[in-house]
Amino acid sequence: MIPDRHAWSRPELETVATGVHRLPLPLPSDALRAVNVYLLAPEGGEGRDGELTLVDGGWAIDASRDVLARLLGELGVETAEVRRFLVTHVHRDHYSQAVALRREHGARVSLGAGERDSLERIQGPGRGFSAQVEALDRAGAHTLAAEVRSWLANAEAPPTEDFAHPDDWLVDGQHLEAGGRSLRVRETPGHTRGHVVFVDETTADRTMLFAGDHVLPHITPSIGFEPAAQPGALTRYLSSLAALRSEPDRLLLPAHGPVAPSVHARVDELVAHHDRRLDEIAAAVATGLPTAAEVAGAVRWTRREHRLDELETFNRMLAVLETDAHLEVLAAQGRVARVAEPGAGASGGDEVVRHTAA
Repeated sequence: MIPDRHAWSRPELETVATGVHRLPLPLPSDALRAVNVYLLAPEGGEGRDGELTLVDGGWAIDASRDVLARLLGELGVETAEVRRFLVTHVHRDHYSQAVALRREHGARVSLGAGERDSLERIQGPGRGFSAQVEALDRAGAHTLAAEVRSWLANAEAPPTEDFAHPDDWLVDGQHLEAGGRSLRVRETPGHTRGHVVFVDETTADRTMLFAGDHVLPHITPSIGFEPAAQPGALTRYLSSLAALRSEPDRLLLPAHGPVAPSVHARVDELVAHHDRRLDEIAAAVATGLPTAAEVAGAVRWTRREHRLDELETFNRMLAVLETDAHLEVLAAQGRVARVAEPGAGASGGDEVVRHTAA
């Protein structure tokens, strides 16, 4: 029988180690199916170091709240007893429910300091994603840029109160005592600029990595999709992977997908994937395709090898932006030449970035 690769997303409690429990929470109409949050629950722990802690919070929807309450109940815990949330990054499926539960129960929320700019843009006009539309125009995807602008204008905006600032900002190397565990914060920019992971240093023979979306066992994380997007996202991501690869290997506790035995093994696969993608994109440029939009249309996407025009609007946007991120790296490596030329687009941009083989 072929194993069900989505079995991890069933709303069932998994105990990973003593006092560490994986709780998959549902997502609304999302291809990711679920997000894992991890309860750190010391046996008989009291006081600040013994507080019940959740790593990531889930998406603030009723279905997620109900599953969280049920799974916590299986451990004899109520939602109000969770006193701290350690959130890996600002995306809605990780952050919004933590903030919502803080409003109700007074829990403390912690987030990487690099997410401050994105939070402030989410609070501002335009829902903070003008950078993506502008990037699509620069990538030569003018029709898609107009489509995304229309989609954003008609989509229901997330409640801004679910993106209030955290109680404290986390920085690289910071030591935390949370939920009876000894954790170390590692900044891992790439998926977002402020993404952090948590290294469990409680026991030397069972070190674990709460990886958020930085290292996922089945899929490659999107790169730099955030309100305060800046160039260089893929460079930052690959550097963050290299930093984890240089440390001792650990048990991988991801936000999407099953627990996996080796961080190193999956990092090696992710690096190999991006190396192949860089080669594919360089080859496409060599055939005479000058823009990220045209290159994205020439390569295949997802495990199912979809063409760009077979993807939905949101995923087409991610594909074009990821292609442009790879072209940035290729330009830095001297494998392509990257030049901005005049060209008007849906967002009013006055340049398109074109590429030629170096």
